[in-house]
Amino acid sequence: MRRLIYGFSVSLDGYINDRAGNIDWTDPDDELHQFHNDRFRDVEVSLHGRRLYELMAEYWPHVPEDAPRIEREFAALWTEKPKVVFSRTLTEVHWNSTLVGANAVEEVRRLKAGGDGVMEVGGASLAASLMPHGLIDEYQLFLLPVVLGGGTPMFPSLAERLQLRLAETRHFDTVVMLRYLAE
Repeated sequence: MRRLIYGFSVSLDGYINDRAGNIDWTDPDDELHQFHNDRFRDVEVSLHGRRLYELMAEYWPHVPEDAPRIEREFAALWTEKPKVVFSRTLTEVHWNSTLVGANAVEEVRRLKAGGDGVMEVGGASLAASLMPHGLIDEYQLFLLPVVLGGGTPMFPSLAERLQLRLAETRHFDTVVMLRYLAE
């Protein structure tokens, strides 16, 4: 069965974007960017909510040729990687993406059963819909030294406690990564 990872850059107060939806405060340095590029190579399928897909599709397929090598590398990885986009409002997706408008929980169960590699989920709303069903196996928080005071929380309000076990910490120059496994 595939493992599903939910990872995001997150503020000290638990937000993945600010009140205006901006993520400009998450700009990774080269060390962290390379880590994300290397990690993304191991992902078989990337699951996106609508908002994250639109944000990624707005930038990564259009990275200029004179952009830094590390950005061009991720752009190639992102456009080539199989993606499943969950949306009830989009009518089409591009760049090796499949659009799913039906039940995300059932589709993710099917995708997890379809292999033994790694998938990632991107998008707080999509991840929030999967958490109560125990579909996320690993959580990766890239903790940045900023307090936003509001925005989109990485974790939604849940009816039941989500028990996690710390599996790894890693210090980068700009962030601390906390990796947790679901129990």
